[in-house]
Amino acid sequence: MSDNNKNETKKPKFNVFWIYGAISLVLLFFVLNNNTTTESEVSLSKFKEYVPQNDIKEIVMVPNMRLAHIYLTEAALKKEEYKKFSKKKGLSFIGKTPDFSVQYLDLQNFENYLSDQKLRNNLNFTLDVKQQDNTLTDLLLGLLPFVLIIGLWLFFMKRMSGGAGGGPGGQIFNIGKSKAKLFDQNADIKTTFKDVAGLEGAKEEIEEIVDFLKNPDKYTALGGKIPKGALLVGPPGTGKTLLAKAVAGEAKVPFFSLSGSDFVEMFVGVGASRVRDLFKQAKEKSPSIIFIDEIDAIGRARGKNAMSGSNDERENTLNQLLTEMDGFGTNDNVIVIAATNRADILDKALMRAGRFDRQIYVDLPDIRERKEIFEVHLKPLKIKKGLKTGFLSKQTPGFSGADIANMCNEAALIAARKGKKEVEKQDFLDAVDRIIGGLEKKNKIITPSEKRAIAFHEAGHATVSWMLEHAAPLVKVTIVPRGKALGAAWYLPEERMIVRPEQMLDEMCATLGGRAAEKVIFNQISTGALSDLEKVTKQARGMVTVYGLSEKIGNITYYDSSGQESGFTKPYSEKTAELIDSEISDIIEKQYTRALELLESHKENLTRLAELLLEKEVIFSDDLESIFGKRPFKVEAKVNDLEEE
Repeated sequence: MSDNNKNETKKPKFNVFWIYGAISLVLLFFVLNNNTTTESEVSLSKFKEYVPQNDIKEIVMVPNMRLAHIYLTEAALKKEEYKKFSKKKGLSFIGKTPDFSVQYLDLQNFENYLSDQKLRNNLNFTLDVKQQDNTLTDLLLGLLPFVLIIGLWLFFMKRMSGGAGGGPGGQIFNIGKSKAKLFDQNADIKTTFKDVAGLEGAKEEIEEIVDFLKNPDKYTALGGKIPKGALLVGPPGTGKTLLAKAVAGEAKVPFFSLSGSDFVEMFVGVGASRVRDLFKQAKEKSPSIIFIDEIDAIGRARGKNAMSGSNDERENTLNQLLTEMDGFGTNDNVIVIAATNRADILDKALMRAGRFDRQIYVDLPDIRERKEIFEVHLKPLKIKKGLKTGFLSKQTPGFSGADIANMCNEAALIAARKGKKEVEKQDFLDAVDRIIGGLEKKNKIITPSEKRAIAFHEAGHATVSWMLEHAAPLVKVTIVPRGKALGAAWYLPEERMIVRPEQMLDEMCATLGGRAAEKVIFNQISTGALSDLEKVTKQARGMVTVYGLSEKIGNITYYDSSGQESGFTKPYSEKTAELIDSEISDIIEKQYTRALELLESHKENLTRLAELLLEKEVIFSDDLESIFGKRPFKVEAKVNDLEEE
């Protein structure tokens, strides 16, 4: 931090609430003082007993209140009967304090009585009339509600503008200021590129951006320009924000971090003001980096919502962001990094070169990258010797970095729950089951007939997948309820870059094996195949309308990768829609018939497998091999070599 910044932090901050607090204290003091100095009130008859004794020094009448304030002489206050009044006297800012007061009914009659007594008894008290009582106190009490309302308004404005603030007028004037959190070389950011496993391509591009800021002359000497922005795109949990944290830890330049929702406010113009203030701060501290997480909160394509008017606040904020990103020169050395998993809905103007020059796709990790991610997350755990990260990476296809971190944590919790001193391989397998399927519910009440139906359903999945070449290799089958599922078959799908029709059809056939088994054994079907039907319907629709794998429809896709297509209209005619529905139904029914034929030909082994499942509740691929024999397919190596690195 520079000396100037240090001096700035030492300056006392002015806050409007200091003034408000001082006013409140003064008002409170006046009110309390008014209460503590309220004189005692005596009856009119008692007052008439005091008058002839010549103990009264002054009488002040207040006509609007029909009240008379009585002031006693010094000699009278020493008398025993008046000592009770002197004890109640206190300080007052509105003049001397009366000793007591008396209420009268008619001012004229009361004045006549006092004048008569003064002449008759030769009394020497003075008589005065005051038109208004407690004028200052009443005025202050009248202003008190307005002061409280103004104070509450300032308080809520401060809360909406985010935290305590300084500057003239207090935080109320900081509502349009940026909410970005600043990290610099003095900040305690421990994440570096060493903590980011896998993602080699994305990490390489991010490292290059950091190098731009550290050594700009290296690139500008050849006439190149530093890129103005990089957009990190990818599924949730793949490490986009982690990459940004690594940039904050590696770059020796100021790093401004905030979310897209931080620009959103209920007041018109606040979002655009915060964008201007953010870039102003970044330019003042250049070279610097701005990181906007979840940029789709403000970066959605403009004009999509027909209900929003021309004054839409989100669009105004986006317009200001577009202007700022393309408005500063190349020598400002300010780079914007943004992250989103909804790049398809972002505005085209935001995505163009000159704003986000680079789009870095952060994909789900492959088997090699998962191995590296496991090595990072296993470091803090006490692991039993012999556990191989290659085995774990093969057991987690489709897992993101966040899923792997969660799996490692779940494995440690499971081991601790069982009282173990080290985390073992089985704990990790249980953690996979816990994450994918949910918590085991062994106490769930299931009738024997339902349990038998579930066993044959899951045995049907296992049997069909074992007999098909391109179906995913089976790992285990269970009829123990997990989450919403009453049973489950666990597979180890092959990680393919491209998928052929026969592979998709084999997978659909295996998925329909559960319902087919119910039909073969019980000659009945049930609602237990809901998730299976949902899965195969999506696969069949994808084959027909997305991938162009249908013979009837041909080499046509109705998929719109740009996201510009409206959800209210279809890109095909009603006749084509009927043809698509018919083709989807034909594909599913053919695979269902195929599953029925397979199970009919292996009905005896299907029954043996289901009975074994009822007995053990959980069976593995070895049990299927003992019943059906070895699979004659090359994919068999995938199952047998799980223990190998």
